[in-house]
Amino acid sequence: MGKIVVTEFVSLDGVMEDPGGAEDFKHGGWSFAFNRGDEGDKFKLDETLASKALLLGRVTYEGFAAAWPSVKGEFGDKFNSMPKYVVSSTLEEPTWNNSTVLKGDLVEEVSKLRQELDGDIAVHGSAQLVQALLEHDLVDELRLMVFPLVLGTGKRLFGDTSDKKPLRLVDSKTVGDGVAILIYHRA
Repeated sequence: MGKIVVTEFVSLDGVMEDPGGAEDFKHGGWSFAFNRGDEGDKFKLDETLASKALLLGRVTYEGFAAAWPSVKGEFGDKFNSMPKYVVSSTLEEPTWNNSTVLKGDLVEEVSKLRQELDGDIAVHGSAQLVQALLEHDLVDELRLMVFPLVLGTGKRLFGDTSDKKPLRLVDSKTVGDGVAILIYHRA
């Protein structure tokens, strides 16, 4: 059975918008102000190599599809070769290789995907999708790389939920320039 793993770069105030600087956000590229160190870089590489598939919202998918196909090396090769599933009601023809559009009921589609795949199904970015997955208790693991800054504005990782969503911290460490890696499971 597959495991939905949400992995995000976030500021201390929960902003997840444009950590890489490709989205025209006024604070875009904020994650590059910090060094994750060798241990932080290894964490991201190991996480990517362990992933069996990507699950993305349309906006994140389109950004990734524009950037990743030209990236070479271990990280790029893995992203480009693994299956990609994009949740969208508007995307008709995905352009990135090994991509499938999931249409219809989110809970049904993601539940079916979890049944069909073994291993980690990684969700990067995809704010709207992540909030919907959290709302419907479909996130098995939440991996946060928390950067030591407050942005004050921007898309937040967590939105309103219909009820509380208890989590259990299973691992934490600090890497590089004070970047905290926090790993949570559903409680």
